[in-house]
Amino acid sequence: MENKQTAVDWIRKELEGYGSPSALNIDWETFDELIAQAKEMEKEQMIEFFMKGQNTYPSEYVLDNKQIAKQYYKETYED
Repeated sequence: MENKQTAVDWIRKELEGYGSPSALNIDWETFDELIAQAKEMEKEQMIEFFMKGQNTYPSEYVLDNKQIAKQYYKETYED
């Protein structure tokens, strides 16, 4: 089984490259880009999790379930 990195783990590792915990040296544009990437990773992880929970249904429903998961994420987490 493949160990995957969560969005939180990913962004922490990325931020470690910009200095020590007491003094990060990062501009706001870069910070915003990292946050956007982490949010996209989180979205994909949540959709994947939903899809794995649906694996008991016949395959013809898989596409519909992915669309449902994306719509739920959009309505719940996006502005």
